[in-house]
Amino acid sequence: MNYPNELKYRKSHEWVKFIDESTALIGLSDFAQDSLGGIVFVNLPEEGDEVTAGTAFADVESVKAVSDVFSPISGVVAEVNEALLDAPESINEAPYDSWFIKVENISETEDLMDAETYEKFTLSEEA
Repeated sequence: MNYPNELKYRKSHEWVKFIDESTALIGLSDFAQDSLGGIVFVNLPEEGDEVTAGTAFADVESVKAVSDVFSPISGVVAEVNEALLDAPESINEAPYDSWFIKVENISETEDLMDAETYEKFTLSEEA
């Protein structure tokens, strides 16, 4: 599995890439996409929607199941990656390039893990 060091992670298997102190991108980790299998559909929020840390903001449908995607941070959706609507399989192909939303006015970042901590966490999940 691949866990880039510049990202932060949450136990629900989403990643956060901070662009600056108040803006970040959110997506699904390599562990999550691998566990889900082939992703065939993505349901995303609208620009301007508020997201809350620990609360579902989207869902993905894979060949195995429909799963919620939880926000690792709180804020306002500034942009939605609409390319995922036409090519949800890109999440499986390149999970760290396939961001779901850009969030502004960020708060509640306390529950985030660095790559090393997250990797240890995923090893305990596999056991």
